[in-house]
Amino acid sequence: MPDRIYLDHAATTPVRPEVRDAMLSVLGEEAFGNPSSAHAFGRSARAAVERAREQVAAAIGAEPRQVCFTSGGTEADNLAILGAAHARRNDRGSLAGAHLVSTPTEHKAVVAALHEAGRAGAAGARVTLLPVDGNGAVDLAALEEALALPHRPTLVSVMWVNNEVGTLQPTREVAERCAAAGVPFHTDAVQAFGKVPVDLRALPWAAVSLSAHKIGGPKGVGALVVREERLFAPLVHGGSQQRGLRPGTENVPGIVGFGRAAELAAAEQPAKAAAWRAMRDALERASVARVPDAVVHGAGAARAPNILNVSAPGTDAGTVLTHLDLAGVAAASGSACTSGSAEPSHVLLAMGVPADLAAAGVRFSFGALSREDQVPRVAEAYAQAVAKARQLHQALARP
Repeated sequence: MPDRIYLDHAATTPVRPEVRDAMLSVLGEEAFGNPSSAHAFGRSARAAVERAREQVAAAIGAEPRQVCFTSGGTEADNLAILGAAHARRNDRGSLAGAHLVSTPTEHKAVVAALHEAGRAGAAGARVTLLPVDGNGAVDLAALEEALALPHRPTLVSVMWVNNEVGTLQPTREVAERCAAAGVPFHTDAVQAFGKVPVDLRALPWAAVSLSAHKIGGPKGVGALVVREERLFAPLVHGGSQQRGLRPGTENVPGIVGFGRAAELAAAEQPAKAAAWRAMRDALERASVARVPDAVVHGAGAARAPNILNVSAPGTDAGTVLTHLDLAGVAAASGSACTSGSAEPSHVLLAMGVPADLAAAGVRFSFGALSREDQVPRVAEAYAQAVAKARQLHQALARP
C-alpha cells in the first residue's frame, strides 16, 4: 500500500519534536517534583509550569495569571459553561438564575454542558440557542434580541472556528455586542488557535478555551483563559492550585509541552495557514471536478484554512470513510468525538442541510503531515469511495 495520508488534523495532531524534547526535560530526576512543594524539586517543577503559562499567554495576547490549565478543551468548555452557571446558583443549589446563550453548532463539549446546566427543569439554567445561517454563521440580530431579554444572559458562548465545517464566526462582532450589553463572552478557540490569528487584546472577552493536541502538543492538556475569575465557580474541589479555579496537582510534562506548542503555533500561523489554504482549495476543486454533484459545506462563508467538509448525495459518511481508509487516506465524519456515529452531523442539520446530505459529510483537515503532492491522490480516492458507496446504496435499495 502507498504511504498513508493523514487528513484528520482537526481531530488531533502529531506531537512536534520540539514539544517532545521540552516534555522530556521535566521528566528527569531534577524536575519531577510536585509543583506545590516548597523544596527545590517542587520549585523546579513550579518554574516549568509558570514558564509554560507565560508562553501560552504570550501566544494569544493574554496575561499569564489568566491561564488556567485543564485536562483539555472539553474540560475548559465545561468549566466555562457550568462554571458560569454554578457561579449564579442560589442557596438551595438552583441554577434558575443563570441564562446561557450559545448556538446549536457548538462542539459537543459545549452542547452537552449546556444540556447539563438546563436539565434540572425549573431549577436548571435557562438556555437560549441562537440560529445560524446556511454556512453556520451566527445570526447577530438574534444575538441582539437575546442580550435584551429581561432574563439577562449570564454568559454567551460562541465558538471561534467550527470544528466540523471550519466556519469562522464573527467573533469580534459577537464579543463587542456582549461587552456593550455588559454580558460575559466565552469562545471555544480550540480549532482557531494556530490556524487563524488569535489576539485577545483585540476584543473584549471573559473566557477562552484552548487545547494542546490540536497544535502539535500532547493530549490531555488544555486551558481556560479567564479574565475575571469571580464569574466562574470551580467544578473540582480539594486544593488551592490555580487559585482554586481548577485545583489538583498540575500535569507538568503536559503543560510544558503545551507551552512550547503554543509558542511555535503562534509564530508559524501565518505561513502555515497560507499553505493549508492552498491545499484545501486544491482538494476542493479536484473533488468537485470528479464528483460534480458534491456539496461543499460552508463554502459561502469565511472559513479556517485547514478544513474542508463535503457531502456526496447518495452516500453515507461511514461507507465513504471506510473506502478512503482502505485507500490509505484518513479523514473523519463530523467531529472526532462523534466519529463512528451513524447519526447525521448536528452541525450540518443546524445549518439547514437535509438529513441525507448531513449524514454524508466527510471532513478533511490539513496540518503538519499534509503535502501538496498528496492532493491528487486524495481527490481520486474520494471519487472512488463515493462511487463504491453509491453502488452499495443502489444495491441495498433494490427490491
